[in-house]
Amino acid sequence: MTDRKERIALIGGTGDMGTGLARRWAGAGYPIIIGSRDPGRARAAAAELGRRCATDAIEGLDNSAAAERGEIIVLTVPHANHRSSIEGIGARARGKIVIDTTAPLVPPKLGTVQLPEGGSAALIAQEILGPEVQVVSAFQNVSATHLMEEGALAHQVLISGNQRAARAKVIELAAAAGLTGWHAGPLANSVAAEALTSVLISINRHHRIDGAGIIITGRPKTESGD
Repeated sequence: MTDRKERIALIGGTGDMGTGLARRWAGAGYPIIIGSRDPGRARAAAAELGRRCATDAIEGLDNSAAAERGEIIVLTVPHANHRSSIEGIGARARGKIVIDTTAPLVPPKLGTVQLPEGGSAALIAQEILGPEVQVVSAFQNVSATHLMEEGALAHQVLISGNQRAARAKVIELAAAAGLTGWHAGPLANSVAAEALTSVLISINRHHRIDGAGIIITGRPKTESGD
């Protein structure tokens, strides 16, 4: 038995979401790769995060090299860059879990649900990457601002994917980041979490909340299937 932690590559990891998740996973002992279209920017972000987290287990690479080196890949890119980022990592994701955090937000109406023709960003990612990649949808409903806070968060995470074991791994990563994750069924259900992001943005605006999130009520008794 080993407690070795997987190397996590964050594609588009210099943004707020990527930085927040990277900081929390680095603090939990995971080796981190910050990916960017600009390798210089990735190296600078990795160095700064390494100083903040007091670790040398963070490196910066271009997105393609990051995907190659990562054992688990996390997409933390704006919706506008979603397809090109997926196509850019291509075969480097084969045999791996790809966690898609993308919410299909279309300016200027960020508070209006505007799902893509493919159903959801995660479903599009799965279609492009193919069956040898396990795409899991997660983290769309957690504010990047809160990820930069210290300690555990009340926010909870809907985790959908076609393989239960892959969902379980992402629930494990959510816990490492101080969040509660829930099995939310197959990848088709990612539509709900992605759409909910726009709903939360509207709630934030109308009620002046700084990063509303979700909490699932009830207490699980036993593990069950879909």
